[in-house]
Amino acid sequence: MNYSRRILSIAFSIITGVTVAQVKGDDDGILSQQAAARDSIAVNDALNGWWKASMKNHDARIAWWREAKFGCFVHWGVYSTAGGEWNGKKVEGYAEHLMRKEKIGRQEYADKLIQTFNPVNFDADAWVRMIKAAGMKYLVITAKHHDGVAMYPTAIGNYHIQQDPLAALSVACKKYGIRFGFYYSHAFDWEHPDAPGNDWDYKNPGGDKNLYGGVTWYNAHPELLPKAVKYVNEKAIPQILELLKRYHPDILWFDTPHKLPLSENIRILQAIRAADNKVVVNGRLARAPGVSFGDYVNTADRPAEFYPVTGDWEAIPTTNESYGYSKYDSSHKPPGFFIRLLAKAAGKGGNLLMNIGPEGDGSIDPRDTVILHTIGAWMQQYGESIYGTTASPLPVQPWGESTRKDNKLYLHVFNWQSTLYVGGLESSIRNAYLLGDKSKKPLQLKRQQSKDWLIALPAHAPDSINSVIVLETDQLKTDSVRVLDTYNITNVLRAFDATLHGSGWQYSDGKKNNYDVRNWKDTAQYISWKVRTVRDAAYRLSIKYGADAGGSFILRIGDHVMKETVQPVKATVKSLKDIYLPAGEYDITIKANGITGKELMKLFELTMQPK
Repeated sequence: MNYSRRILSIAFSIITGVTVAQVKGDDDGILSQQAAARDSIAVNDALNGWWKASMKNHDARIAWWREAKFGCFVHWGVYSTAGGEWNGKKVEGYAEHLMRKEKIGRQEYADKLIQTFNPVNFDADAWVRMIKAAGMKYLVITAKHHDGVAMYPTAIGNYHIQQDPLAALSVACKKYGIRFGFYYSHAFDWEHPDAPGNDWDYKNPGGDKNLYGGVTWYNAHPELLPKAVKYVNEKAIPQILELLKRYHPDILWFDTPHKLPLSENIRILQAIRAADNKVVVNGRLARAPGVSFGDYVNTADRPAEFYPVTGDWEAIPTTNESYGYSKYDSSHKPPGFFIRLLAKAAGKGGNLLMNIGPEGDGSIDPRDTVILHTIGAWMQQYGESIYGTTASPLPVQPWGESTRKDNKLYLHVFNWQSTLYVGGLESSIRNAYLLGDKSKKPLQLKRQQSKDWLIALPAHAPDSINSVIVLETDQLKTDSVRVLDTYNITNVLRAFDATLHGSGWQYSDGKKNNYDVRNWKDTAQYISWKVRTVRDAAYRLSIKYGADAGGSFILRIGDHVMKETVQPVKATVKSLKDIYLPAGEYDITIKANGITGKELMKLFELTMQPK
């Protein structure tokens, strides 16, 4: 054991009352306990002191964010000038990670990008007017990304641009009633000699080379932690406080907290709360098992589906795949993807912070402009069904999504049909009409059984992407059992919407090809959906899964029992046998029959297509 570790071990014994001689195991075991003690002290101090006090005005602080539902994320930096290219070659992946990917030295990056940064087409007023027209209510822009470049003339250090676009955006946001804030990379900084991340100039931990123990370097090599603390004290906290004092933001957005120990992340939040207890802070700054110290929880980047989250949460899709501008990334999604994603997020109680990556000269990518304009046109007519809504109490519906505002339900219909079957709504309906119909002409309603409604709709959908119906009730009362379509809409039973039995489950991040439930390691674990059919119907079944090794499972639906094998495959859709279900209520279960490798499979969804 070296001298630094010996000193830390003595400190550990003072804090915990446990001596090194009492600790079983080698240095790694001692260090892990030291790390746990370090973080535990920070957590306890927060929970029993300053953080607990700061949460007394949490609801007031976050009220505007809850109402907004839809914001604009802007990744813009000196890397935007390069646009995903370096020395004449295309750079794959996130364009804002150019410095790390190409291992560009601090001085070369400054000479070729910072000194030449010239946003001649930047127009803060035009940016904010476009964002407002898109229906967005708040703007978060990168004040400092991982490259360490401050996108304003900071007084801390010399790694910054000369212009002050942040000041111009702050003024424009106030002018147009848009809430304003900053992304700040607090834990990852590739220019500072003491910060995690740069392992090509400084041989620092936290980079791609996984030096000094890799991801948890601060536990494996605590003697290196004072360097990172020095960076936090010299740059991160001072610049964050500078942003608060100079621009008075409504929101601060942080990322990659795992690059620093929890104790440091908590310390940064404590400094923020001491300076400003009204600014909203996202959930990626400081989080411990069982508690997020931010004002809301963050889900994954670039989502297509959402796993269940309790409380306030936010997702951050981007128009293509890169967050910073890349001239090579033409994977822009259609506007309808985001309109429906917005309804999905709101229906589950979340916000959408949608990213665009302007070009280095300040121009907005025309492909992003088209997306924003189309979303704005939809929001102008249907925004009432998004702003200020809460999670829907209805079970999953085969035709689309739903949102709630007090005793109103907004039905977001993706699959239009002449008769809409709304399952699980036990309330009486006072009125039903198309949102956007100024006359609010009542739609014909018919009670179906005791828990459902039939709504007669016009032959053609008012909107080809997402038409919205308003249901006004005196008091919302719903049933949790999902009603399957028995005519023509394929019922998609996602694993994200299932009940997970047993312990150890994990949700994937929800990206396009990554919306599975995993870590199925025990035969005691199983997945189920409770469903109902309102008439006798036949279904064609299929299952989507991925697996590393394989095994087998048993699927049960009523009297139907299917034993199926799992093949090692990245992701596949496997057809199952057709079934016939009389009208009634069913528990659909999938249980492991045999697990060959580390887990049975990664389950995406079970589909039931009416025949």
